[in-house]
Amino acid sequence: MKQYLDAVRETLTKGQRKSNRTGVDTLSTFNINYEIDLTQGFPLLTTKEISWKNIVIENLWFLSGKTDIDLLKKHKCRFWDPWADANGKVPSAYGNFWRHFPLPGEDNTNDQVAYVVDQLKNNPMSRRMVVSAWAPGNAQTSALPPCHAFWVVNTQYDENTEPYLCLHLTQRSCDIALGVPYNIAGYALLLELFSRFSGIRAGIFGHTLIDAHIYTGKADGSMAEFDHIPGLKEQLTRQIRELPTLEIDPSIQSLEDIEPLLALETEDIMSRFTLHSYNPHPPITFKVAV
Repeated sequence: MKQYLDAVRETLTKGQRKSNRTGVDTLSTFNINYEIDLTQGFPLLTTKEISWKNIVIENLWFLSGKTDIDLLKKHKCRFWDPWADANGKVPSAYGNFWRHFPLPGEDNTNDQVAYVVDQLKNNPMSRRMVVSAWAPGNAQTSALPPCHAFWVVNTQYDENTEPYLCLHLTQRSCDIALGVPYNIAGYALLLELFSRFSGIRAGIFGHTLIDAHIYTGKADGSMAEFDHIPGLKEQLTRQIRELPTLEIDPSIQSLEDIEPLLALETEDIMSRFTLHSYNPHPPITFKVAV
């Protein structure tokens, strides 16, 4: 996927050393933007293997609006474990704010996802289909405020005046090696699902990376185990392979069809989201800076 590899090159070339909350230095640069056309294939990285299961389960978890990580544990998805509290909950979970955004007044919330689905059905040319995970009351005090701050769904027309659906993600903090490949595929999956919910074909995924960064060892040579640069440079030497295609089971037609999936076993869930012809290079391991 050229867009991702170009972002890797830009961050390696322009990035300047910065300290951050993790204690592990990064090479950081500002404001990378790109578009990915989903008609050219599903954007799952091919220069290293990415876990399709983790992407599907995580995004179903987001859409559920749940804060507890029981669903993730059930399917052996462990990437949110470090951020869960003693009760096994992640208060800043994206889906919690997507589905239950806090409003003034006790227990008042807004379901932003349901609003977008309604608008796509009744007012698809709206420019107000915005979903925010950034609730200041939570984000300003959270141990891990949302990195993917907000996303916007937008309908456009092609040259034949046929509508197509787009999704733009604004991401405030972007871990190039570990997070961004999952973010691309995760929001592409959301775009495909909203396409299914609305009957409008999927088109463009747009992505803005505000602080794009690569974790690296300290200038004195310490913390070398966190250095992501060698693995990214290895990917730059690998040939890009053809993107896979995604087939979503016909039984999934609406937002209401998501909830029943949560009770299924892993194999049954994955049978509803079939990737065809995914042929990536071998995986590359990167250590997470928590």
